Amino acid sequence: MLTACLFVLVSACDDDSEKFVATPTDAVQLADLEITEIELDPVNTNNPAVTFNWSRADYGQPAAVRYSIEIASDADFANSTVATTITGNNAATLSVAELNSAAGTVGAPAFAWSTLYARVTSSLGTQEGLPVDSNGISFMVYPYFNYPFDDFYLVGNGTAPGWNNNLNNPALFRDQENPRLYYYTGFFSNDDGDYNNGRWKVLEERGLWQPQWGVTDDEGSDDFKAAGEIAGNPGTQGSDPGRFGVEATGYYEFTFNISTKKYTTKPFDASGATEFTTIAIQGSAAETTEMTKSTFDPHIWNIPSIRLVPGDLQFLTNTGSTWGGSTEFSGVAQEGGSTPVVVEDDYEVWFNTLTGRYIMIPLNL
Repeated sequence: MLTACLFVLVSACDDDSEKFVATPTDAVQLADLEITEIELDPVNTNNPAVTFNWSRADYGQPAAVRYSIEIASDADFANSTVATTITGNNAATLSVAELNSAAGTVGAPAFAWSTLYARVTSSLGTQEGLPVDSNGISFMVYPYFNYPFDDFYLVGNGTAPGWNNNLNNPALFRDQENPRLYYYTGFFSNDDGDYNNGRWKVLEERGLWQPQWGVTDDEGSDDFKAAGEIAGNPGTQGSDPGRFGVEATGYYEFTFNISTKKYTTKPFDASGATEFTTIAIQGSAAETTEMTKSTFDPHIWNIPSIRLVPGDLQFLTNTGSTWGGSTEFSGVAQEGGSTPVVVEDDYEVWFNTLTGRYIMIPLNL
């Protein structure tokens, strides 16, 4: 039995004080759902999917009670996520998108029935004092696919598209273990060393100038730097950030961490790297399709749109070697490997032969 108490001390102007004592509540009771098989509609994602109801907590004092709705893939809630938090009320509704996101977070596969578990944790205040878990209930859910990643693209006169924000702008390659870390290893141009050349920024969507990411210095004061902090409009400010840049033409490794808001730019030795004459995608996930080599950088290959189905694929070079990675959507390909495709869609595919990095961006999910 819980015996802890929460003490709140309120002082008056005359230095008198009154002590309020909150005692642990009995566990609230989460009611069973009337509908226990929920098929999620990927079209109407704002529609309500499920409503949870529970009894009210009683901490012995009139205080705002916080309730967190937890969704798990197991009855012990070892693999769980908080789907939403509500204060005061003893009912909460999750939208289709919210339940689908929670299902994906705990590992429920898309387009298949899975058992999920729910419970409510009551607590006091923003510090969530005296937390008590409710009983758990189970239900079945049929999620649609949830693509949880952000994608970023280069724009600028140091890169292939120049300052055109909608010209097949190269995608940054997402790290397969840290989805907030991105790389671009390749050719950057600044033939005359001019202060305003060799520049680029990072976009979140082709054809739109915002959101855009760059350096914290204002344009015109954005000296060439090998590392620094990232700024964004509207990510960190209302005005446009400064420009990344290199002082001389060459190959560089650019890293971009959207979590830490840090970047690095350092020279990359591309001497001796093989320049393939053809690369094609093949495998059970796709019909064999030729990729297009960048005219700006011979190590960057892409297909703007290709239909992929669940299966695997490889990058086939003109030498007969095949390359693939072990992770879906992005990763590092190794010779002889095979890349998994987990959901059918039209994909934009990029492959970098300098590093083996690939990224496959679904266009409709």
